[in-house]
Amino acid sequence: QVQVVESGGGLVQPGDSLRLSCETSGGFFRVATMGWYRQAPGKERELVAAITSGGTTSYAGSVKGRFTISRDNAKKTVYLQMNNLKPDDTAVYYCNAKGSYSIEATFNYWGQGTQVTVSS
Repeated sequence: QVQVVESGGGLVQPGDSLRLSCETSGGFFRVATMGWYRQAPGKERELVAAITSGGTTSYAGSVKGRFTISRDNAKKTVYLQMNNLKPDDTAVYYCNAKGSYSIEATFNYWGQGTQVTVSS
């Protein structure tokens, strides 16, 4: 059974840090590109950070230098360390897993989201 479950969100003050976790089950993790997306009220969902199965990372310009994505293949878990949080980081954060076992067998899984609120 495929599961993608985020945790670690909460209410913090500007300048604080949070670490989000995304635990998965199923056989896809090792071949998946894992991504963290976020969606603020009234805005479209946007990619925040991604990490390939080989460990290559990429970040949105707005979070570069503040956020770090990492993965633990043994635990089938991806993390998003968020430092120096700003009110503009307030959003629901979603974990995504996408990839393929073969040309014909692709996958694209989403978690249910975790709320991050940055406010003084």
